Amino acid sequence: MLRSMNENVTLNELGEFLKKRRSELSPRTVGLPERGGPRRVAGLRREEVAQLASISTDYYTRLEQGRLQASALVLETLARVLHLDDDERSYLFQLVGKTSVRGRRRGRQRVQPQLQRVLDDLTATPAVVQGRRGDILAWNALASAMVIDFSRIPEKHRNYPRIQFTEPSMRGLYADWETSARISVAQLRMEAAKYPDDPRLIELVGELSTRDKEFAKWWGDHKVAARTVGTKTLHHPVVGELVLDWDTLTANTDPDQHLTVWTAAPGSSTHERLRILASWAADQHLPASSHFREGGQ
Repeated sequence: MLRSMNENVTLNELGEFLKKRRSELSPRTVGLPERGGPRRVAGLRREEVAQLASISTDYYTRLEQGRLQASALVLETLARVLHLDDDERSYLFQLVGKTSVRGRRRGRQRVQPQLQRVLDDLTATPAVVQGRRGDILAWNALASAMVIDFSRIPEKHRNYPRIQFTEPSMRGLYADWETSARISVAQLRMEAAKYPDDPRLIELVGELSTRDKEFAKWWGDHKVAARTVGTKTLHHPVVGELVLDWDTLTANTDPDQHLTVWTAAPGSSTHERLRILASWAADQHLPASSHFREGGQ
């Protein structure tokens, strides 16, 4: 009985704390457009906080009403959305007796030597090595020529889902960008199930949800997908249409590292165009990743 009463008091305090922090923010502060007309309440609306946190308005409403316990993942996301400082973050987690996920950073990933050797030998086949969250750990020159020059993207942003949603060229490259982007979101959702407390993943989802309405919507659909095999069509600006089969190989020494290769049947027009693209890439001196390049954390 006493425990139940204490829990209710804690949840009520959590709700009041969230409500107060919400009232102190404006749409402009969090990157939302200012809509015309006066607001009934100060600060952000509940639905706006829910949108930014990629949770339902009903879920967030119940949190503010003290009717629901929040997970560490949701608390971490709300701390970011509500622009809490370090003391406020600590208080938020202390309220509900949970440990903040901040600081639980897994070691920096290095591309496995075996995958690097395979990558080095694939001179006529585009390939990349992806780590946790879809971070790009390594690539060959043909992958840069086909997809994007990964070397020009800052290492902390060298993440495939992020590239798909933030690089304008990607929407023109994919013949069916939406389907490919949905698959990336579903794969990222699978990563979230595996590592729900990964701070980098939380940060990535929060950023993309804020920047892109389609990402926020698809993330909210809770679709999941594993990295397996598939076919995609690209409209390449240099060699034209490429119809490619892609496959994923997982490193036994690190199951969080995957070699993705794009291939075409010998004798096909795409196979010939890949050879032309490889020659073009050599002329352009597009860089492959250096040996044992360190990927994102």
